[in-house]
Amino acid sequence: MFYPSIIENLARNAQNNPDKLCLADEKQALSYKEIWDAVCGLSMELDKRGVSKGSCVVVECDQSVNYMIFEFAIQLLKGIFVPLEKNAALSRVLEIAEDTKACLHVAKKPAEGLDIPHMDINSAVDFSLGCERNGVYYGSIDDLEVIDFPKAEDVSEILFSTGTTGKSKGIVLTHGNDVAIAENVCTGVKMKPDNIEMIPMPTSHSHGLRRTYANMANGSSVVFVDGIMLLKKVFKMMNEFGVTSMDLSPSMLSIIFKLSKDKIGEYADVMDYIQLGSAPLSEEDKEHLSRILPKTRLYNFYGSTEAGCSCLMDFNEAQKAPGCIGKPAVNAHFIVVDEDRNEIESSIDNLGFLASKGSINMKEYFNAPELTKEAMPNGDYIYTKDLGYIDEDGYVYMLGRKDDVINFGGVKISPEEIESQIIKNDWIADCACIPVDDPLTGQAPKLYITLSEDAVANGYDLKEFKKFLSEVIDANKQPKFIEEIAEIPRTFNGKIIRKQLIALNK
Repeated sequence: MFYPSIIENLARNAQNNPDKLCLADEKQALSYKEIWDAVCGLSMELDKRGVSKGSCVVVECDQSVNYMIFEFAIQLLKGIFVPLEKNAALSRVLEIAEDTKACLHVAKKPAEGLDIPHMDINSAVDFSLGCERNGVYYGSIDDLEVIDFPKAEDVSEILFSTGTTGKSKGIVLTHGNDVAIAENVCTGVKMKPDNIEMIPMPTSHSHGLRRTYANMANGSSVVFVDGIMLLKKVFKMMNEFGVTSMDLSPSMLSIIFKLSKDKIGEYADVMDYIQLGSAPLSEEDKEHLSRILPKTRLYNFYGSTEAGCSCLMDFNEAQKAPGCIGKPAVNAHFIVVDEDRNEIESSIDNLGFLASKGSINMKEYFNAPELTKEAMPNGDYIYTKDLGYIDEDGYVYMLGRKDDVINFGGVKISPEEIESQIIKNDWIADCACIPVDDPLTGQAPKLYITLSEDAVANGYDLKEFKKFLSEVIDANKQPKFIEEIAEIPRTFNGKIIRKQLIALNK
């Protein structure tokens, strides 16, 4: 049973299992009772500073326990949590604080030019209950019936996108949304009560936040690390806290393989599952992970900030064609529509646009009614520009954004389908496939590649590479152009920024 808000779920779990590990980072590890005492005490301090129902608080992420304590304290007051990424640009802090009319700014240091009160994020536990301060004992709140917890329909947070162009969109989410997404994650990965999940994904964005929520709702434990580049620290914390699951992006997994080879395979007997998201997982990495972690369940989530964790691919149960994103999660329903948003009977030969509905769907875009109406005109389905279909077994396929899918003389080519084969080549460190204009076929696939260290050191043979392409990619889907590039542009969580590559060809 889940309660209407993540903070109430956390409180109930603190009551039932007070000494159980709740949140940990490289500096501190706190039990459920300690987190609940810190959240209650901090909420009282925030109340004194003017935080109340509906007021926004901008919090700059530092991937820590303190950061999450601030979030939950804000939400306990029915305030609105507005997270910003670590080291956010000053202009972005000022813009979002102004747009949301934030009443407080929380970060390691004040933002120059921001005319609202500031709190140091490291002060999160300074106001904890259940302890003595200045000779005065502040008792814990054990009777949860005196707490007026947020309702499911109350707004919990506004998550701002980090688009490469234009102004960020604010996605308004309710406590009910957060809980429904948490249920999708918990049921999707078959999360156990004693789960201890490592989360290196930024908790300033939906991916990392939602995995944290799922564990809090489930009464499990979360260990935060700030990325995975410092692998010695990652493995040290895995050992210290007895980590049993991980949340990664495919790019993070690739980095782990490249920097530590098969070391993660040493955890084959303790790793219950690994969940991935934010971008498709290459077939090569999928097969390699299954080989070195044969007992570990592997999942990939499809979703968006607007409709998170809506579809789940269980690699252990199904071997499907490239582009398969699995089956809808428990709180999601998918259909495929045409250009006019009429539902169609879709197939590989009759593609349409994916649309989904469910209690996970956002409330609205912040201060953007026209944008909201465009995305969800009837208030139920959120319509996307993702081209795909649903097969006879109920599996959903996403072949790419409308602008990304390549129409090569009538043949529809998914960039991910090409990339998943190219990345298997030892000469290739990274790759991206895009559509370019072609006078004969309308469009043609162009392949950008970055060479691996082995290719740079020992030589790269274009003729041999083209021979490899002919062996792994159908003749009518062969890249017409191939270009080397120093680096494939990607977002913070590993998604290819195709617009940048397409712009190079205009």
